[in-house]
Amino acid sequence: MDVSPAAVIRLFRERKRPLSDNEVVDGLQAGRVRRQQVRDILDDLVEEGRLIRIDRAYGLTESMNLMVGRLEIQRSGVGYVIPDDKRRKDLFISQRDMGDAWHGDRVAAAVTRERTGKNHEGRVARILERGHAAFPCRVIKRMGKDLFLCRPTDPRQPMSFMADYRPEGGGREPSLEDIITVTAGEKLEYRIYSGSATALLGPQRDAAVQEKLVKINHEVPSTFPRRTLAEAAALPEEPGEADFAGRQDLRQVSFVTIDGAKARDFDDAVHVEKISRGYRLRVAIADVSHYVPEGSALDKEALERGNSYYFPQSVEPMFPERLSNGLCSLNPHVPRLAMVADMKFSDKGIIRESTFYTAVIQSAARLTYAQVNRGLLLGDEAERETMAPVLPMLEKAEKLARLLRGLRQERGTLDFDLPEPEIHFNLDGEPVDIRPRVRHFGHQIVEEFMIAANEAVARFLTEKETPLLYRIHPDPDPAKLEALFKLLGTTSLATSLPAEPGPGDLNLMLRAAAETDLDFLVSRLALRTMMQASYSPRHEGHFGLASVCYCHFTSPIRRYADLVVHRAIKKALAGEGPGWISPIKLQKAAEHLSRRERVAMEAEREILKRITVLFLEDKVGQEFTGVIGSLADFGFWVELKEVMAEGMVRLSTITDDYYGFFPERQELLGERTGRAFRLGQTITVELMDVGIDRLEVNLRLVEGGEMGEPGGRKGKPRPAGSSKSGRSGRSGRSGRSGGTGEEAKSTKSKRSKKPSAAPGAPAVAPGTAQAAAPAGDAPKRSSSSRRRGRRRKR
Repeated sequence: MDVSPAAVIRLFRERKRPLSDNEVVDGLQAGRVRRQQVRDILDDLVEEGRLIRIDRAYGLTESMNLMVGRLEIQRSGVGYVIPDDKRRKDLFISQRDMGDAWHGDRVAAAVTRERTGKNHEGRVARILERGHAAFPCRVIKRMGKDLFLCRPTDPRQPMSFMADYRPEGGGREPSLEDIITVTAGEKLEYRIYSGSATALLGPQRDAAVQEKLVKINHEVPSTFPRRTLAEAAALPEEPGEADFAGRQDLRQVSFVTIDGAKARDFDDAVHVEKISRGYRLRVAIADVSHYVPEGSALDKEALERGNSYYFPQSVEPMFPERLSNGLCSLNPHVPRLAMVADMKFSDKGIIRESTFYTAVIQSAARLTYAQVNRGLLLGDEAERETMAPVLPMLEKAEKLARLLRGLRQERGTLDFDLPEPEIHFNLDGEPVDIRPRVRHFGHQIVEEFMIAANEAVARFLTEKETPLLYRIHPDPDPAKLEALFKLLGTTSLATSLPAEPGPGDLNLMLRAAAETDLDFLVSRLALRTMMQASYSPRHEGHFGLASVCYCHFTSPIRRYADLVVHRAIKKALAGEGPGWISPIKLQKAAEHLSRRERVAMEAEREILKRITVLFLEDKVGQEFTGVIGSLADFGFWVELKEVMAEGMVRLSTITDDYYGFFPERQELLGERTGRAFRLGQTITVELMDVGIDRLEVNLRLVEGGEMGEPGGRKGKPRPAGSSKSGRSGRSGRSGRSGGTGEEAKSTKSKRSKKPSAAPGAPAVAPGTAQAAAPAGDAPKRSSSSRRRGRRRKR
């Protein structure tokens, strides 16, 4: 008898009622021997959302008119059920229809109202699984001996806890505004639950405490299992001669690593030489797969984590430091095992051939971006003398990188080049400045070489018909693209628009606007049309890079997808390519890794918001110049110029007129005065208040201050932090603070924290703009606030 998921679903449809697991076993005539197989299939179907568990039975979701998915609640209180079945659209849930569900819960929801062209509405019918068991909470009030009223630090969580806390070993008790972790208990009253406090994290305004709570909120793993650590500890400190067998010996080749000044894990090294009629580029990547067998404890934990997680003052690596900072880090002057992409280019930068092999290398120098900038690009003599042994190679590398970049630009790669924030801390760990991260062509050299290697590997494996994880980036959302070009048709760029604009014309528009006052507006709106990049076993191309075939190969220390690609290369080289992994396993890995990548991005955005709020707390009442970065019918978000932060001006604080919102023009227009606020407009604002509890930065328009047109400047801005005499920071109605941008190539979700604005996406928050740009999948970042360097995701 057929025992398969399809047979189980067919049985439920035939019986037309819920069935127990025993009834399913009997119905399939599976017998006792295959009972566990049937139960496993039932669990998988529940996980997929095709069945729903009802007490001791299972029901067919489609027959119950229910949608199974994850509930995502916004700070405004409304939510969406994100369906397990990706073919269905998100279901809108109003506050009154959530019942006892929390943000992150897996729920079954009933559709209550179907709406044409919009998300259907529904209500939560059943909570299937709590999304979180423990919550970082802020102590609100002491209610009695060892009893505290506290509220989750995540503003999307709507409940409060009466938490019992008994410190062990005479530890101190929580104070007001301290952060504690609470395990949820039973319901006491509407949105009030009992709880057990398990740990005291510390004061809310401590940046390190903020990092801890963000990790808990997003379930970022912070400890390795014992078996994983034991496997890491059993590895040798250095590779031995036995490890070199079958590898090309490239220890005499002067490879160099180029990373941030505080980087500790060096997973790539490069070498360029001039050859007859062109250049030879070798990109050596740490051979992590040599030390991490598939199915080992190290491998399972790395797959679960998906990637490393970076925070301003800490990092949670994918592998234990014994590997990431030691054996698999291409440290200078020591032998290391590597996978090499060996590529030859013409004098014009066109790739002619590529080969791939395992090797042993020995990095000749550990360089920083700052060194390369000073010595190679700025000609600093002292720095050039320091880099003398590798300087001739670097000069060739610069020439090749410029050729590669020119070719990428010609083929239509998108490069928004938006500023990325760098948080600076004092010795006490307090944020003292948030400024744009310095970028120069030294970063670009590494980026170009990594992109070239990623493309070469993807082509090689595709030609060998070897399954792999591609890095894909779909074409822009057609509706948003149409809205973008319609808006641009009302500007001075109208004459530059093609008769029938399409995705391929985005780069044309970015270039046309680059030297005009419309640069800000065009880059922001173009970014909002972007879809989200992800991993897939299907060959679909990468729109942002204008690459027909792309994968991630260059960072196996911090991205599991790269490790999968390394294994695929070894299988292809051994002639085992086509069947080395099952399609189902590869698809599940792609979905899981894409989810974990989104978790990392969301955690990164949240800690940036929190640190930004802490940084601005003592600046209430000060004035800043800023640029309008997004608009809605209740106000607009402003990106401050003096510091990389964003806040909101609510229309309720502007009393000279009633303002109507025109999303198709990205404009708020006064009904009586005709006064307009537009995307990209420069204005002067006062910081009214900030709130770490709801992550709010509230601003007020300064009348008589700077009011420039979009992209233009009018008048002289006041110095950062200046304040008019006699003016203090007055509280106003609370509004939402800086919007959230997505990673490389992201798009606005239907459940964006900001209302739709043509072309229908949220503003990219300062601090996430670079991460959101589709033009930097490979480059590494240096940071004075991070312990390790890394690359921007593509």
